[in-house]
Amino acid sequence: MAKGIKLPRFGKTMEGGAIVNCLVKVGQKISKGDVLFEIETDKATLEMESPAEGFVKAIVAQNDQTVAVGDVLLILGEENEKVNISTAVKKSSPKTVEKIAKTTAKEDIAAAIKETMACGQQNYKLGQKVPLSKLGRITAGQMVQSKREKPCFYLSVNVDVTELAALEQKLKVSVDDFIIKALALGLVKWPIMTGRLEEDSVKLADSPGIGIAIAVKDGIVAVVVKDADKKSLSQIAQYSKDLSERLKSGKLSADDFKDGCITVSNLGSLGAESFIPVVIPSQCSILGVGKITDTCVLHKDNMVIHKFMKMTLAVDHRIANGTEAAQFLSYVVDLLGEPQKLQ
Repeated sequence: MAKGIKLPRFGKTMEGGAIVNCLVKVGQKISKGDVLFEIETDKATLEMESPAEGFVKAIVAQNDQTVAVGDVLLILGEENEKVNISTAVKKSSPKTVEKIAKTTAKEDIAAAIKETMACGQQNYKLGQKVPLSKLGRITAGQMVQSKREKPCFYLSVNVDVTELAALEQKLKVSVDDFIIKALALGLVKWPIMTGRLEEDSVKLADSPGIGIAIAVKDGIVAVVVKDADKKSLSQIAQYSKDLSERLKSGKLSADDFKDGCITVSNLGSLGAESFIPVVIPSQCSILGVGKITDTCVLHKDNMVIHKFMKMTLAVDHRIANGTEAAQFLSYVVDLLGEPQKLQ
């Protein structure tokens, strides 16, 4: 009788892994103990042995696929047995990637980034099949989890940053530094926006940690500026610079990814005027920031040039409602409009 061979749990904390290599073919005779797959887990690449003998009737899992413990990877049966694959395989759980993402430790993300940075820049070509790295799989898992779990709503604003742009040049800090400070103060005033869903409760953070989304090869990472409400603008600028330098040198630790409440994703420097970002699974919201544009406005019967920046806030509706999020965002916008208050 046909039997589905499932991914076993190699360790107590293992929830899944990625198929590195399938070592058998359909029709091949398998003995108990033969190696079927090479599986990459959070800890190592391991060989998965067959728990039974038989002939390979179907291979369910593909190379580079992320699978969870208990997922069916292939079907074994008798040599001449006709197998209804759809019946023999109860398809792998649709939450496979989600389960991996939920149990991905910050230590694994830090290790994956070091691996990614060590690989250097890859030059892609049209038609190329690009395998996902460990960081790529983690990122993919997190994004799938977020889109499945989080019923988000979105708020968009167009912020007058004329004074901020002038002060940015004077103080030698970035727009993101102003935004980080404003968000931190906003989280203190509207703490529900720091919330994290825990069963039937919302757990509010002890302090406002602000993530900064940074693109790296094979993925996006969000390093966290901790206690940003207590830091001056210059301290935030220095802290952010230090995080960026340690990211490039592969010296970030697991602690650099912890305790984020909201993340800033700024694509303005790449020319994007506005966009809708995806909330990180462990956070309540994310702020998408577009480029600064010059706009003519009427001021005292005269046309003058002001600088505007579009921002879109994506919010987990299970944690915060529209009124709370709008009040939070309005407060942040007011602070960015009077940036001297953020020094």
